[in-house]
Amino acid sequence: MYICFAEYRIAEESRLSFLELTNKLLQHEMDMYLYEGTDQPNLFVEVWHAPTSAEAEQIKKERCGERSSWSEVSSYIVGGQAKLHVWTFKPVHPNKQDAVSG
Repeated sequence: MYICFAEYRIAEESRLSFLELTNKLLQHEMDMYLYEGTDQPNLFVEVWHAPTSAEAEQIKKERCGERSSWSEVSSYIVGGQAKLHVWTFKPVHPNKQDAVSG
């Protein structure tokens, strides 16, 4: 299992609009989760799961693209699209990957 991880900070004044938008977007996602930092309010991470490296890279490419259904989120990011940070992670110990998601 690979993970595509997106991280960004939103403006406090945009919080409610951002949460409304992401609530709608999440209704169409099967294996994606949105988290907010407990120590840093308004710092969000998206965690997208993919079975292969190629699929994770496709998610990353799609998420960063202007045609992504998630592209509107960039309008809430402090600093805009340039401050959207996206990385792909692979398991280090594949036999332990289920422990992370459980």
